[in-house]
Amino acid sequence: MVRYKLLLADDEPHVTHLLARRFAAEGMEVMVADDGQQAFDLACESVPDVIVSDFQMPILDGYEMAVRLSVNPATASIPILMLTARGHKLTQEQIASTSIRLLMSKPFSARDLVAGVRSLLPAASAAA
Repeated sequence: MVRYKLLLADDEPHVTHLLARRFAAEGMEVMVADDGQQAFDLACESVPDVIVSDFQMPILDGYEMAVRLSVNPATASIPILMLTARGHKLTQEQIASTSIRLLMSKPFSARDLVAGVRSLLPAASAAA
């Protein structure tokens, strides 16, 4: 069985703690970043299979992180599931300029988040 690498980026420790445990229970290797710059650096170092990122984060927001990843050939194709709070919208143009593949509004259910991540993994793409 393939063990996927997931990068989880959120500046709320209680969120990352709970989600990291949930994704680990799903058999994934989980890396956690507290801000957008740390997430960018980890993605460049480790090249995860998928990224779950909050939109609002310190240093770099989730969108700016996605933009920077999209211009790096090693990270440009990593699919991103972006978590957004109510009132924060990304335009279709912004989304198209990155590898953001799914948007999910907060609050969200862990079950829906796991399903969203699974839909972005390479095996799910190959099976589609």
